[in-house]
Amino acid sequence: MNKLILGRYFPGNSVLHQLDPRAKLMAALYFIGLLFYVENGQGYLYLFIFTLMMMRLSRVALMTYIRGVKPLIWLILFATCLRVLFTGGGTVYFNMGPFIISSFGLLTGIYTFSRFVMIIFVSTIVTLTTKPIDLTDAISFLLHPLKYVKIPVEDFVLMLTIALRFIPNLLDETQKVMDAQRARGTVFGEGNLLQQMKKLVPIILPLFASSLNRAEAMADVMEVKGYQSGKKRSSFRQLSWSRRDSLCLMGMVVLTLGLHVLNEVNVLLLIASIY
Repeated sequence: MNKLILGRYFPGNSVLHQLDPRAKLMAALYFIGLLFYVENGQGYLYLFIFTLMMMRLSRVALMTYIRGVKPLIWLILFATCLRVLFTGGGTVYFNMGPFIISSFGLLTGIYTFSRFVMIIFVSTIVTLTTKPIDLTDAISFLLHPLKYVKIPVEDFVLMLTIALRFIPNLLDETQKVMDAQRARGTVFGEGNLLQQMKKLVPIILPLFASSLNRAEAMADVMEVKGYQSGKKRSSFRQLSWSRRDSLCLMGMVVLTLGLHVLNEVNVLLLIASIY
């Protein structure tokens, strides 16, 4: 649990730290959309190099990003295996009932693995270089048009703010409970599946009770401060858009053009190989 870095912020003075959170959020969402536009290995390599450049610009150690991927590696591998086993095409290496392993399936699995890893890396870059409160302000700004269709944006942003604020605390508290259980002689990771699940009960119950107490305390504090849902509120923090934020979005346009050129070149090479 202490390897998860979701919602954690690393203070710094890098170029990415200085960007407006709205620019970073829009760029990250646009980049994730680009990952589903890639059609060849050259495109994935191109986007992966760009991702490494952004990780370098954040001035956060590479091992920090790798630590963020490790807890999710089994989920990524599971999704990759599903794509490999249920995608046919090209040369077939194994076929038994609904399961098939083919050259096209293996290639699709590699693309799926790369896509998941880059999505985690880019999302981690945004959270590590953006304060949670600034990130929620950016989300509130981008969701503002939904107010006109009677969607309670303020309530959604409030829930997101509380979640981002307390996820790191919950992870730290989980580690403390696990350390306390280890001090009492509990050994995690040993025994069959049922035995390992039983060992999680002494962890889940204290965390559940602690979360309820924290939620109740938060509700009391908000009530004392006079918070009312749906009321128009001012904000002490004001987001400011600068020239570098515009350059950030222009960089995404350049990235898209480069990816489009790679796709066109790959198509031309394919046609040339046919004829």
